Amino acid sequence: MSNLANQEVVYLDKQNENAKAQANNKKVYIVTKRLLDIIGASFGIILLSLIFIVIGILIKIEDPKGKVFFSQKRVGLNGKEFKMYKFRSMVSNAEEKLAELLKYNEVSGAMFKMKDDPRITKVGKFIRKTSIDELPQLFNVLKGDMSLVGPRPPLKREVELYSDYDKQRLMVTPGCTGLWQVSGRSNLSFNEMVILDLEYIQKRSLLYDIKLILKTLLVLLGSKDAY
Repeated sequence: MSNLANQEVVYLDKQNENAKAQANNKKVYIVTKRLLDIIGASFGIILLSLIFIVIGILIKIEDPKGKVFFSQKRVGLNGKEFKMYKFRSMVSNAEEKLAELLKYNEVSGAMFKMKDDPRITKVGKFIRKTSIDELPQLFNVLKGDMSLVGPRPPLKREVELYSDYDKQRLMVTPGCTGLWQVSGRSNLSFNEMVILDLEYIQKRSLLYDIKLILKTLLVLLGSKDAY
């Protein structure tokens, strides 16, 4: 066998070894990430159980007929739909009123945001400002629908407007927090959110996830971007 042929064999062997190493690293990351999700979500639910009870009581006091929790179909990994849970922060018929408010959308792209949304209750304004309304998503993490860290899970009507580029966000499990949430959140456009989500997908690792979780805690202490 010639030297050139030997070099080609060695090169192919190295390529195969690199591919196997990357596949193994990915498997290890997925397993450890899921373990982190289960431990983190379980600890969070236990630690924040009193807050769950207090917020539930406040929501019922303001609107006795409405439910404490709000569930909404979202799109997750590979386009699979699931029910995402939140504390209810809006009036009971919020979805019915959405159509007449779409013209007031304050962000571009396939997403609706309105700073002074008239559907939000008094308790809702507080729990949104502090992001407490998102806490029930810890149950989604336990179920495996979501991760502690990942792209925001979009609505089906938002995904219907996605380009092929935007759909890359659906390549990973959606998360409670992520690079977008700690980089400006509601102050960023839809396109900026997509860019940040894809940057996370490229960089993701267990250490990076932990860094984003810690950064999220710091952001929540002085949250100004949530509404």
